Amino acid sequence: TVMNDPSADKWQFWIDRGGTFTDIVARRPDGSLATHKLLSENPEHYRDAAVQGIREVLGLAADAPIPAAQIGVVKMGTTVATNALLERKGDRTVLAITRGFRDALRIGYQARPRLFDRHIVLPELLYESVVEVDERIGAGGEVLTPFDAASARAGLQAAYDAGIRAIAIAFMHAYRYAEHERACAELAREIGFTQISVSHQVSPLIKLVGRGDTTIVDAYLSPILRRYVDQVADELAGDSGSVKLMFMQSNGGLTDAHMFQGKDAILSGPAGGVVGAVEVSAAAGFDRIIGFDMGGTSTDVTHYDGEYERAFETLVAGVRMRAPMMQIHTVAAGGGSICQFDGARYRVGPESAGANPGPASYSRGGPLTVTDCNVMLGKLQPAYFPAMFGPNQDQSLDAGVVHEKFAALTATIAAASGDSRAPVEVAEGFLKIAVENMANAIKKISVQRGYDVTEYTLCCFGGAAGQHACLVADALGMTRVLAHPLAGVLSAYGMGLADVRALREQSVEAPLGEDTVGEVAALLDRLAADAGSEVRAQGIGEGRTDVLRRLHLKYDGTDTPLVVDFASVDAMTAQFEALHRQRYAFVMPDKALIVDTAAVEVVGRSEDSIGSTAPGAVAA
Repeated sequence: TVMNDPSADKWQFWIDRGGTFTDIVARRPDGSLATHKLLSENPEHYRDAAVQGIREVLGLAADAPIPAAQIGVVKMGTTVATNALLERKGDRTVLAITRGFRDALRIGYQARPRLFDRHIVLPELLYESVVEVDERIGAGGEVLTPFDAASARAGLQAAYDAGIRAIAIAFMHAYRYAEHERACAELAREIGFTQISVSHQVSPLIKLVGRGDTTIVDAYLSPILRRYVDQVADELAGDSGSVKLMFMQSNGGLTDAHMFQGKDAILSGPAGGVVGAVEVSAAAGFDRIIGFDMGGTSTDVTHYDGEYERAFETLVAGVRMRAPMMQIHTVAAGGGSICQFDGARYRVGPESAGANPGPASYSRGGPLTVTDCNVMLGKLQPAYFPAMFGPNQDQSLDAGVVHEKFAALTATIAAASGDSRAPVEVAEGFLKIAVENMANAIKKISVQRGYDVTEYTLCCFGGAAGQHACLVADALGMTRVLAHPLAGVLSAYGMGLADVRALREQSVEAPLGEDTVGEVAALLDRLAADAGSEVRAQGIGEGRTDVLRRLHLKYDGTDTPLVVDFASVDAMTAQFEALHRQRYAFVMPDKALIVDTAAVEVVGRSEDSIGSTAPGAVAA
């Protein structure tokens, strides 16, 4: 271990708080690793799974103070923001927008994802009310309507008086000309709003709708995240000061707990899994992998062939977002996905049995799930499972109740359809459907984007992946499966392997040419300085940072940019054409190239904190 790392002789905790289980990998002061798992939600027994897990690993009593002086750092990924978005449990939010655009985000792009639906269900809006502000800056920076502070103040005060404390501010053309947004944010601060998200900081990208949506997500989720971070920080602040706390962002980088924002928290847990999968695969000599992370609620799949792939425009839980996130495709097929017969066909998911009551075999009155199919088929043997189930968390898996429920389901299916399969065959049928769902998810991120999946290694991790990895590989024609010794807690392990990252983006919208390269280089330098200071503020010295400069290029008249490394015009053009040919099988050399966005990523390499322990030496 690097000698000057102050946390070298202290405990480190790497935690992934998932939908069903919370996984913990702890690095002891001597460098050896311990692993631990506990249910994410268990209100009768503890308030927060992460803090409870730290207590259990350290062998503390339930109410004993945390020995902060013995803990170097806690690195966490959490689903708190994702769940708040899925369940629409964020904070009440008001939107401040240029007058005349009250409904711009409701109208959106008028895209119809399902063309032939006659009953179109629009996603619910995250904001509760709108304040239209008298202001307007034109596309060239000219002030068309000056900012009217008096009417803006009246509108904001009314929202504040109604009990709203989170505000999202998104004005026309503010991605480039931000003075009116700054004035409005200052007003909101004076009035007393506690969460102020401003679009030119949250997402300084052209297009009012995407920028506005991202700002609203940030305002809606950040307060929940702040409360969660504060709660964990409070519980970790023991007798001797507080513990250094870091969180995983959607883009695969760690950040200090107090810099953690709503827009960067959506994929906090799964991103740790991608980092873990990439790092352990590289150590085993595989650089082209499909990450296959199957947990209790869902399965996340990722494609990697040398560098992290990120999506810049995403739709999560019906909400449009423009913030760099790991390109992760999720399907609702996890170990807890409910298996049912709807009178005509077998169905697996999307509903999940969650952590409470969990699958039928958990002995808490839960429904039949994918996990139970594996118990039924003998792939999961209760004798080898820890006794942590049942109402008092002291029983092993219950195979008896699974056999009873499958017998009953088989009888129902026979009565409805005349199909007289044995219960074991019924279980196998459900499993086939789950495997097919997962294989299709992998095709979506690989085959459909021009990659030959048979040349890749399937890196399987998550609590349920090992039961299905070979079946999924067979369905895709893949010949190599990698199962790491820490596969069950790989997302947590990834938190420990991750670097600190800060990303910055800015719209450019200018033709690519020798005359614009200088301006773009100056903009990249500004973004790099900004992101660099964020990384250095977290205690990472200049010598351990790498700066990656990239441009998003597109053909004139198209709207799908591809990402290239910043270099000479000729080199960028060649790289763009190679990517375009791979993705779309053609190029258009007579079309001009447009620089859509400039992007900078500053990576602060964490100290070599893994220690010299071979993974085989992991203690249970």
